[in-house]
Order: sequence, then structure tokens, then C-alpha cells
Amino acid sequence: MSTGGAARSVPSEPGGLLDLLSLAAAVLDSDGRIVLWSPQAQELFGWSPEEVLGRSAAQVLVAEEHVGAVLELFGEVMEGSGSWAGVFPVRHKDGSIRPMEFRNMRLQDQQGGLYALGIAADAATLRGVERDLALSARLVAQSPIGLAVLGADLRYVLVNPALERINGLSAGEHLGRTVREALPFLDVDAIESAMDQVLASGAALVDEFTVGRTRADPDTERAWRASYFRLEDPAGRVIGLATSVVDVTEQHRAATEAAAGRRRLALIARASVQIGTTLDLDRTARELADFVVPDFADVAAVDVLDSVLNGRPSSAAPDTAPATFRALAVAAAHATEAVRAADPTGEIAKYDADRLVTRCVTTGRPVLVAHVEAWDLPRIARDDEAAALLAQAGLHSYLAVPLIARGEVLGALDLKRTDHPLPFDDDDVVLAGELAARAAVCIDNARWYQSQRHAALTLQRHLLPHRPPQPVGLTVAYRYQPAAAVGEVGGDWFDAIPVSGDKTALVVGDVMGSGINAAATMGQLRTATRTLAGLDLDPAQVLHHLDRTTQGLDETIATCVYAVFDPHRARCRIATAGHLPPVLIRRGRAPELLELPTGAPLGVGGVPFVATGLDLGLGDRMVLYTDGLVETRDQPIDTRLGILLDLLADPGLPLEATCDRLLSALRDPDGHDDVALLIAQVEPHRPAG
Repeated sequence: MSTGGAARSVPSEPGGLLDLLSLAAAVLDSDGRIVLWSPQAQELFGWSPEEVLGRSAAQVLVAEEHVGAVLELFGEVMEGSGSWAGVFPVRHKDGSIRPMEFRNMRLQDQQGGLYALGIAADAATLRGVERDLALSARLVAQSPIGLAVLGADLRYVLVNPALERINGLSAGEHLGRTVREALPFLDVDAIESAMDQVLASGAALVDEFTVGRTRADPDTERAWRASYFRLEDPAGRVIGLATSVVDVTEQHRAATEAAAGRRRLALIARASVQIGTTLDLDRTARELADFVVPDFADVAAVDVLDSVLNGRPSSAAPDTAPATFRALAVAAAHATEAVRAADPTGEIAKYDADRLVTRCVTTGRPVLVAHVEAWDLPRIARDDEAAALLAQAGLHSYLAVPLIARGEVLGALDLKRTDHPLPFDDDDVVLAGELAARAAVCIDNARWYQSQRHAALTLQRHLLPHRPPQPVGLTVAYRYQPAAAVGEVGGDWFDAIPVSGDKTALVVGDVMGSGINAAATMGQLRTATRTLAGLDLDPAQVLHHLDRTTQGLDETIATCVYAVFDPHRARCRIATAGHLPPVLIRRGRAPELLELPTGAPLGVGGVPFVATGLDLGLGDRMVLYTDGLVETRDQPIDTRLGILLDLLADPGLPLEATCDRLLSALRDPDGHDDVALLIAQVEPHRPAG
């Protein structure tokens, strides 16, 4: 059926419209007798050749009332007045009268004899075919769906106007061509494979989705759903293939945008989980940089304004002002020269106003360079060498978004694409902005907690003894380690206080709570303890007065162990206020937890304290500590105290080394509490002076 193929050298097989109509043929001589009768005539009229040949056609086929009209028409045809066509009632062999569509014309043989050829078809069948053809033609021509018919050789033989518009080719430019020739922009391999499959199997393919470009709009990617089904004639012979094409570009774009929206929401949800897992500023910045590579960017950097890190709020700066950044994190999807172009982590860099990252933080708005050109590199890179590295890495798209939290610009998220094929677009700007906004809150929280931690540590270290004096008859070693988490820096303290008569007061305490308030309370209790120690009171009396002092502080609870060692008598008196028991290590004996009256914590009030006396020998050690050394969330306290005793079983280990050993073995690097540790060892008494 292809109009573009070569003419066939052999007749085609029977079949098609003529067979569908079942045309009957008969020849009459000049007297109106039937001389030739086709098999289709027998099928149509019911008379066999033997029954009609030689007989008058009018007598056999025409009702008596129509004989005169028929003979008149027959005479006109035989006289050469032309052919005759029309619908005429014909008598069937079964006696019924049926309307038949006739075409009659005169024939002449070599001897000049005249004959009449009559061709007939059932009128109802013909009308049905005419209606179907007319309807099909109108449907094909007026359908908004692209329709085409291809021959068995898969060359176009029919294209409707809708498909002309879709493909950007006229019907004439389609006819005789294959899909590959007419539509080279599409995935023709997949299309031809589908067509071959339908031709071979006869099973239709419906709503095959494809995306591509045509001559109608070569600059825009469009989407279609195409269906293919095989065409067969009434005899079942395969004559070609039909296809329908529906433009679904808008639906595809809407679905793509919806999918992109879902991906953005999923990405933001993941970001909420993966960014800001701690209150550590540097780690939060690394989490943000690591999160956006490689799916979103090939290289990412997080830079924070140095003024923000120093506790000075960023203020609105003029567009001509430079900006000073501190690089907190850099991440890359793979090894690339672009990493070397980034500011090294921890370093400070000052950028002039013409730099894009400066413009980003001074305006508080994203800066997008979708397609980076050579002249853009100096505004992106820190210097000429970095610009050359970015060019070498193939930087082709750049995006910087501000990190804004609570209305304050903290810094910028710097994004680069080198291997990612697509440039950043407006949707990427929105997504990066959402990620930056969420991450900025985490960074701001980490910044403030870091500031609070620094303030609490500074206050606490200022209040703790810098170097306790070595008392008479004792050697003292000590350690203090703050909590790893910012908000959990607390009120642990230790002290070694000279008392009259060469005596020494040894103190370890722990104020409940954390932060600056706990540190400040600790300072007050430490000062009160030193004052009371100067009065040379019994430990139970000291704790009694400290309890009253603590009650005067707003909702404060603290634990404390207070011991006074007299080197002249080699005797120690000790009392506790809700504190963990000290460890006593006597020479030649295993370490033991002192069994002392526990007492109530300071601040409870109304509970008496009891002091216990101990005789100590040379080399004996006493270990005082806070709960941060031994308490954990996954082991019972008795188990941890047993480990502490095992670690103290080597009396020959020097005091400083013993402190280090205890902290190394017992202290969790991510510990959630402070640790105060004091170890005192009895030495030979050497009187002062």
C-alpha cells in the first residue's frame, strides 16, 4: 500500500474493497438475453448460470410492473445514449424484491456486435460502505489525535492534519517515507521495534510513552503516547499498520513537576534528619556540604561570616563593602581540581564586593550563574589561580544561596556543577534556598551553643583552682574535663584548701544542672567552702553550713564530699552529702569503696551530716570523683564502680598517670557530664618552714 515503494512485478493477492462489496457482473446481448453470468451474480441474485443464460434479463430479474421502464433504459444504453447508473429493485430467485446498485454500459465486439454490461452490488451494503468511508474520512481529517497508516513496508501512506501539525511535516512530506526518514529527532529505534512487533504478532501496543523533538518545535522537548495496531483486509491479509499519536506534553510536564515536588519534599525531609544531628558547628556545616553532593552539586562549600562566629551580629552592609568569611566545610562528589579552588577549611578569606558570594550575603539573595563563561570565573574564584583550576575542572554552572536564620545572614552555601550535565535552574534555586534555610537554623543553634559552651567553660575554669598548692604530707593530682555537649557543661568542682595546723581540706562537688547557671552556682559554693574551711570546722559542720547556703540559692541541689587530712596525726575526717563514695587504697591491700553515711544532697535541708575518721599510712591514696567519671546510660553503676576499683589496683602507678588512666578507660569521648577527679597520696611529713 505504500505510495513510495516500487511497483510490484506480480499481481497482488485478491482481497479488499471489491471483495467486501461482492460486485456481480452480467452481459446481455442486443436482445436483452443473458449471455455471461458471474459467480458473484449467482451469489447476489440466487440464479445459477444454467438457470439464466439465454433468457431475457427483464423476465428473470425484473418485476412485471417495472419491465417497461427497464426495457426503455436498456434501449437507451444500446443506442449509445451513455451508461446508466442507479438503484433498481431486482427480483431474487426466492421471489423477494431487493434494491440493487447498478452500473450499466454498452460494449462492442470486433464484428460490431453490441452488448450491455451490468455491474451490480447490494444497495444496503454499498450505502454502509459509503457511510463508513465518509465517516472514517471525516474522523481522520478532523480528529485532534494524530493518525497515520503505514504499509507493510512501514512507509507512510496516509497522514491526517493533526499528525502534520505534531510532526511539522505536510502529508506529502510524510508519504513514502519511513519514520526514521521523516522524524530523525525521535527514538526511531524504539518506534520501529514496536511497529515490527505489532506487524509480526498482531497484538496491539497501546499508550507507548515517548519523549523527543520534532520539526514542529525542534527547541522544545515534548511527550506523546502512541498506539499501534495491525491492519488486515477482509481476507485476513496483513496490509499495514495504523498508529495514533496523542500529545501529552502538558500532562507530562505536570507529572514531572509533581514528581520533582515530591523529590524536593523527600530531600528536605532527609535533610531534617541528616543535617544538625549535633550542636557542633563544624560538624553541622560538614553535614550540609556532604548532603548536597553528588545529587545536587559536584562541589559544595559552607562559608560563615567571621563576624557571626565572633559573636557580632551581621548588619546590613552596603553593596560596595567587602565580606570576611571563615570556611567551615567543603565537599566534592569526586576528586576534582575545583576542590583546590575552594577556601581551605578553617581559613579566613576576605572578598571584595564584586565577588558573587559577597553579593549573596550583602543582599541576602541567591546568586545564579546558570551558564558560567570565562569572564564569570574571576567573580566566583578567590584568585586567578583558583579561577584557572575551576576552568580546568569544567565549571559550567554556579549557585550561591544565603544562610539566613532568625532574620540574620550567617554566611553562604556555595554550589558548583562540573560533571553534572544540567545547569542550575530556578527550581534548583528554590530547593537550595529551602535546604539552606533549614541548615542555617541548625548552624545558628550550633553557633549559640558553642558560644554558651565557651562562656560556661571560661567561667568554670576561672572559678576552679588553676594549680592547687601541694599540701603538707600529701601529694595531690587532679583533672577536670567538661561535658562534650555544649549545653551539658555543668558545675563540677574540686579543691585542695590549706587549713590551720598544716591540715588540708580535700573537696569534690557537683552542682545539679548545666550551663552558665550551674557554673556560677558552683563558684558560689566553692567560695563558701573555702571560707568555711578557714574556720577549721569539722567536715559535718562544713556540710551543714553549705546546706544552708545552698538553700539560699534558687532551687539548687548539689552533692559534695569534704575531707580534712591532719598530717601530724596521719588521720582524716570525711563526710559526704549525697555524693558517690571515695575510693581508699591502702598499701598492700585492694582498693575499696569507703562505707560512709551518704547524707542528703546540699539544698535539701533538715538532714544531719555525719563525719567519719580514718587513719592513713604512708603511700595510702584516696580518690575523690564526680559521677561523670563512672555513670553511663548502658551499664549499672555497680558495674562501673567495680571497673574503677580494678583500674586502681596498681599502687605503683604515679598519680598523674593514674588520673590519665582513669579518664582514658572510663570517660566516654561523647560524655554527657563533667568530670572532676582528685587523687591524694600520703607522703612523709615534713613540717612547713
